[in-house]
Amino acid sequence: MRRIHHAGIVVKSLEAAYGFYRDTLGLPLVKEATIVDQGVRAALLAAGETEIELLEPLDPANGVGRFLSKRGEGLHHLCFETDVDRMLSRLKDRRVELLDTVPRAGLAGRVAFLHPRACGGVLVELATPPVEGPPAPLAPLDLKRLVIGSREPRRTADLFQSLFGLPEVAMNGGPRTMLGVGRGALLVVPADEVGGTEGMVALSLVANDFDQLIDRCDRAKLRCLRGTGEITIEPTSSHGVHLHISRYRFP
Repeated sequence: MRRIHHAGIVVKSLEAAYGFYRDTLGLPLVKEATIVDQGVRAALLAAGETEIELLEPLDPANGVGRFLSKRGEGLHHLCFETDVDRMLSRLKDRRVELLDTVPRAGLAGRVAFLHPRACGGVLVELATPPVEGPPAPLAPLDLKRLVIGSREPRRTADLFQSLFGLPEVAMNGGPRTMLGVGRGALLVVPADEVGGTEGMVALSLVANDFDQLIDRCDRAKLRCLRGTGEITIEPTSSHGVHLHISRYRFP
């Protein structure tokens, strides 16, 4: 796995989500398109090495529409950049449960999805971006970690290592486990630490100019909690996503 390509977020309205992710956080728009076979309007916004994908369902009866109706706005899937053909072949040989047995066209390039049952309750997308795509625009935020809740963190981490060959990152003991992906990481935590939620629960980012970020959040009157060199934006202000943004990049 080369990197976390993006974290997918389901929203009610792309325009409303732009007001927060593009205009307040300052994430530049990379591309936007209507993906007919998925029944969504989708947009990718740059966040350092990775991206944030916003998904607006066009039909309440399709998969993304049902997700929105059942769970509301929030984190939907995790996408790794990889050689999708080679990875699918390996996963098929291991009889891993797949939603796509062959790649198809998506906003991130040629993509395929694994069933959440195969990945500890996380919907995982594999993507091979276009070879000669434009360079990602500079962004004021960089994704540091994607947080996953699990009733058995060690077992979930072992599963991701087994499927995707992710290296473990040293931590100070305890029930949490961190796996490296490019310059980012997956942090697997006990579900009881995150309200009993299993699956994707939060994004942790780093601000290049933290003081400027605070100023933009104040002007937007966001609901948030502040600490020394860090801010947590509550889901009511960030379209259902727990966002933790810090001044420094920690290992």
